[in-house]
Amino acid sequence: MKDFLPYRNLYVGSIEILKAVFLENKYTDKEIEKCFKRNKQWGSRDRGFVAELIYECVRWKRLINYASGNSLEQKNYWKFIATWMIINDAEIPDLDEFKSLRINREKVKKNFRDAHRNPAIEQSVSEELKALGLQQLPERFWKEIQVMNQPAPAILRTNTLVNSRSELIKKLKKENVEVKPLQKFPEALVLAEKENIFLTQAFKDGSFEMQDASSQQVAHFCEVKPGMRVADACAGAGGKSLHLSALMENKGQIISMDIYEWKLKELKRRAKRNHSHNVQIKFIESSKTIKRFHQSFDRVLIDAPCTGIGILGRNPDAKYKIDFSFFDRVLREQKEILRNYAEMVKKEGLLIYATCSIFPAENKQQVQAFLEENQNFEFVEDRMLWPSETGYDGFYMAKMRRLKG
Repeated sequence: MKDFLPYRNLYVGSIEILKAVFLENKYTDKEIEKCFKRNKQWGSRDRGFVAELIYECVRWKRLINYASGNSLEQKNYWKFIATWMIINDAEIPDLDEFKSLRINREKVKKNFRDAHRNPAIEQSVSEELKALGLQQLPERFWKEIQVMNQPAPAILRTNTLVNSRSELIKKLKKENVEVKPLQKFPEALVLAEKENIFLTQAFKDGSFEMQDASSQQVAHFCEVKPGMRVADACAGAGGKSLHLSALMENKGQIISMDIYEWKLKELKRRAKRNHSHNVQIKFIESSKTIKRFHQSFDRVLIDAPCTGIGILGRNPDAKYKIDFSFFDRVLREQKEILRNYAEMVKKEGLLIYATCSIFPAENKQQVQAFLEENQNFEFVEDRMLWPSETGYDGFYMAKMRRLKG
């Protein structure tokens, strides 16, 4: 964004977003989206500036606040943003709100240097997340956090129901969008530069979806084949359902379930755009919904609710939402979902459990506890994807086979 001079309203809008995220515990991406809808006159560079500023401020919230002398406690968001600029050796704009601050640059720089004495401040995580992380991953927590404190790359997944990866590359090139294939991931492409690709004709035609490279491995891990009957038991907005549909070549049946009806409505819309005709949505009204599908599926994917610690690169606000209370609640929910939803797997069928967490208690330990209580399932294999090793989101996936009724 060389030669781009942000004007006052961009900072005013950014502060509104930060207040919603920091004070009301709202989600960063949703608040940015709302702000853009309120300010339709903003151009692409305006939006790009605001999005980058917000994500950096959320990602480094604790560090910036420390360097600023606790500007957030003073409810001074202009000072908070100015501190971010000083840390990044950027020029502070010639606006009255900034000029009235009288910030001591040297003091800010000194505070910034001193932050390395406390890794929780330096890596901008809460004290509770620090304690939880060191409890779960004493040897590698800080290593993983350092990697996830970098912005996540923008990855596309080719929709092979519509086009091959090489065909998609050509389509996007015609629309002046440069992408590069990721060699170890058959459908994945990485954007050379972050831009709003949702405006492209290729996206409108269902040629691709946005999906991290690690997340793309889950559908492949399920070992689906055309003609199978598959349940995506915690489907959400359906990213993995759509990938499964492509791998099954639109043959067979995918029942995409969730307890949130609004997510399933979004999935229905996406499935239509993706030409995924074998996806059917099913709202989980009660436990009876699951019982009706007793031993009905060749594959049951449980993409379980989790802390989301593995996707901090794209959801940095999660760093301040994860605490012991939330963690314990998630563990109980995962255990209950595994116990109940496993009943839908038919004999010799596969149960796939996945999370976007890197905490053992949510992953391997949940699987081990399930297998101890359910002798009619056997462990097949599991896979742990560490951000520090892959450069992508942290994911866990495990595969179990039903032996008998």
